[in-house]
Amino acid sequence: MKTTVNTTVRTTTRTLLAAGLVLGVAAGPAVPPALASAPAPAPASARSANSALEDAIADLPTAEATAALVRVGGTEGVWRGSSGVHDLETNRPADPAARFRAGSVTKVFTAAVALQLAAEGRLDLDRSARSYLPDLIPVSYGGVTVRQLLNHTHGIPAPDFPGDTVEEWYANRFRIHDPEDMVRSATSKKREFKPGERQHYLNIGYTIAGLLIERVTGDSYEHQVSSRILEPLGLRGTSFPGADPRITGPHNHGYQVMKLDDGTTGLRDVSVWGTTDGWAAGDLISTTADLERFTKALFQGRVVRGPLLDQEMFSLPKVTDFRTGAPAAYSVGLSMKKLGGREVWGKTGGRWGYNAAIASTRNGSRTLVYSVNSTDAKGQDANKVALDIMVATFGEP
Repeated sequence: MKTTVNTTVRTTTRTLLAAGLVLGVAAGPAVPPALASAPAPAPASARSANSALEDAIADLPTAEATAALVRVGGTEGVWRGSSGVHDLETNRPADPAARFRAGSVTKVFTAAVALQLAAEGRLDLDRSARSYLPDLIPVSYGGVTVRQLLNHTHGIPAPDFPGDTVEEWYANRFRIHDPEDMVRSATSKKREFKPGERQHYLNIGYTIAGLLIERVTGDSYEHQVSSRILEPLGLRGTSFPGADPRITGPHNHGYQVMKLDDGTTGLRDVSVWGTTDGWAAGDLISTTADLERFTKALFQGRVVRGPLLDQEMFSLPKVTDFRTGAPAAYSVGLSMKKLGGREVWGKTGGRWGYNAAIASTRNGSRTLVYSVNSTDAKGQDANKVALDIMVATFGEP
């Protein structure tokens, strides 16, 4: 299926949390947002924030996104909103309970399981990854520790994938990627920096982490996450697709701007797209309700218990970014950004057609979960709708 539209390009210069979000195109009649705020009268500051949230997702679909689902919670007030369309063919209103690809939000689940195993004494964060996977990690990367995999200070480069453009990646969307093959591809290259000295956010550390979880438990990564997190928290709308490129259950369609078969540039429905290249780093499917429940449980210490939560998830390594030289922004599983004068911790994610995020103040006074059906979800520029949602919730950087 393809939808050809007139293109409009919008760029944004504001940056938040770390996600490649969107600039792009979309078409179709605007659908008023379906909004629901807290039932009790809100103070003036909360009403102002709610108004900003309404504005952030109003008038979808636009050039940047075709739909948005938002849940804000915490002691500062509750707000729910959805806007846009289920798909561009029927223009039915977006389903607020829809499932979506959560992308790198998956890393928070992976990190949480790894830290649970560390608390149980089954995984040593200071031990080398090679000591657990000697048949896979070469001697040249023998000094990389488990912690360095999880906080992106390992120095292992990204593996090679076929294609250089979104059109070529789309042509390979059903290709099955084996995690061990991805690790071999990455570790066959020269390291980017000495482990522990810099930070470079990449998926490969979490691909290896998924394999570590399987090695020390003798179980599949997916079953470990399900039995340790999904089932105890009742996250019934959250799942791992495996090799299935579809989103099972109700979902709003995702679209990507690209060159179409007739040579024009427009939107293609990319809802069906395999995620085996992401695996333990980015293949999760979820809902805003499930991710909100998970976020609250995580920040309350009900997923990762004891000192590991603060020491690993809410502490940044004292290194600089490999590319920019800025202070490290990623911990084990999470990232941190100062918004509205306070620290906001969370994680963003992007898969073709879908951007997602979880975020919260450390004390849980303000939480946010969103899904934005971005038209260039893995682009270099941040998506305007997602940025506006984040700023409306927490304040300016």
